[in-house]
Parts: sequence; C-alpha cells; structure tokens
Amino acid sequence: MTVHKADAPASTASAPELIKAVPVRHPGRWVGAAVIVLLLALAVQSLATNPNFHWDTVALYILDVNVVRGVGWTLLLTVLSMILAIVLAVVLAFMRQSDNPIFRWSAWAWVWFFRGTPVYTQLIFWGLVTVLYPTVSLGIPFGPALVTWVLEDPTRGFLPAVIGLGLNESAYLAEIFRAGLKSVDKGQMEAAEALGMHRGKIMRRIILPQAMRVIVPPTGNETIGMLKTTSLVLAVPFTLDLTFVTNSLANKTYLPIPLLIVAALWYLLVTSILMVGQHFIEKHYGKGVDNLAPAVVNPAATKAAAAGLGSAADTMPGGPTVAGKDIEESGR
Repeated sequence: MTVHKADAPASTASAPELIKAVPVRHPGRWVGAAVIVLLLALAVQSLATNPNFHWDTVALYILDVNVVRGVGWTLLLTVLSMILAIVLAVVLAFMRQSDNPIFRWSAWAWVWFFRGTPVYTQLIFWGLVTVLYPTVSLGIPFGPALVTWVLEDPTRGFLPAVIGLGLNESAYLAEIFRAGLKSVDKGQMEAAEALGMHRGKIMRRIILPQAMRVIVPPTGNETIGMLKTTSLVLAVPFTLDLTFVTNSLANKTYLPIPLLIVAALWYLLVTSILMVGQHFIEKHYGKGVDNLAPAVVNPAATKAAAAGLGSAADTMPGGPTVAGKDIEESGR
C-alpha cells in the first residue's frame, strides 16, 4: 500500500530548521593576547640571557643564613605590629561609634594624626624618643614626681619599630573596622536587644561575624602592605630586617641587582602565602553570602525525571515535540 504525502501524519512532517548560530568574533582579543605572549617571551629571553642579572649570585645568597634570619625578623615585625594595630583599631572603632563625644573626638584625632604624617617620620621619632624623654615620671601635674623610669632600648630598635609600625597602621585599620561595623544593619542590633542580649554579646555573636566579611579583605591587604613597610625600619634604626641585610650584602659584593632579586623573591614568597591565607579566611566569613558554587544535582534523579517527562509527553495531544517545547520553556 502506497502512502501519499497528503495522508502522512502530522508528526512525520518536516521539522523546523534550526538556527545556525555564528559566534561573535573578537579579533582584538587575539591581537592583545599575541602581544602579551610576545612580550612575555622577550622578558623570559632577557632574564635568561642577560649576564648582568648574575643568577649564580642569586642562587648563592637566596638561602644565606643572614638572609633567612632577616626574613624571620621581617615576619616577626609584621606579626607583632599587626597585632598591636588590630587591638588599637578595634578600640578606636568602638570609640568612633560611642555616644560619648570625648571618645569620638579622641579617636578622630588619633586617626587624623597618624594618617596625616608619614610612617618614615614616625619611625624616626620613635627611634629618637629616648633623646626627647630620657626619663618618664608619674606624679602630680606641675608637682613632685612619685615614680620615675629611665627609658632605654635593650632591643636595639626592635621595640620602637614595632610601636611605630603598629600605631601608624592602627589609624588605617580603625577606619576599616568602622566601615565593617557600619555595614551591618541597625535592625540586627535592635532585634538582639529586644531579645534581652547585652551589648557585648551582641557585638561578639551577631555584629562582628557579619562585619568580618567586609573587614577581612582590606585587612589582608594592609597586612601585605605592612610586610613591605617593614623595609623602612632603618629609620629607627633597626638593621636586622630583610631589606637592610640584602643591601648590606650588596655593598660588600658590589652587586646590588642580584641581592635586590633575592629580597624580591622572598617578599613574593611570603606575600603569596599571606594571600592564600586571606583567601580561606574570606571564604570562611563569606559563607551563605558569597556562595558561587553551583547547586549539586543528582544525576540519577535527573535521568528519572527526564524519563518520566518523556513518557508523559507521548500521551499528550500535541505529541512529544510540543510537550518537550512546553517543558523546556517552563524550565527557563
């Protein structure tokens, strides 16, 4: 029996022709990428073939005992200065939020002074503080002194360096912490007070965990900046940090460039470690807000749902094509 074209069922009719999508071409991107690759190849060639870099000297001093000791002192300066700065910054941030005008204006004056003067100048001052104040007395103003201390520095500049770096950094961190606290809606505080929670517990359990998501990224940047700012402690003077040690070795060998490369490689290594730590801290405090991971889909459930939809589509009046189209549109 011959089936004429007119007698053919509608389901066997020719399917509509699909649109042939042509992706948009971006020749400028390829040109820019080619230029970057070319410049990178030239830089690698220059680093590998230029004898003035003295890579043998870099390899000789990269693990030198004095250099490694300088890295240790630099890390100690960074850690202690940041601890001091964070403690002061938290206090200053709460003072800026206080209802007491004396607290507010005192914190403002602190931030104004330490942000308005160069850190190098502050380090020089703390290095000369024993010249300005040989002794410190505690007693009645304009009256007799009850207790007197003779100021001296047995740390050979380490303690003044930590104080100078920490006080300067506290002014910047105070503004970061204040911005983080202000980023939390006031309704959170009001709701917690309505539940009978005291202010300290509200700050510890509700406000600070939410503010940390705003505080952590700039604080991580400030920590990395502090690591590099330690190169200025020569102003105290403190002469055991990485920059001073490599400069001293350069003056002995008359080869400044390879020793600068040694210092740069160590700074890059420590900075990279700090950046990894910052990433995980940000990920911890960004839970529930910065969740960019796609939803987990069970493959077995997807197949079962597709099979069920397919069998239901066959029984629909419009046939599988129409049903599939409707299902696809509803999925969108």
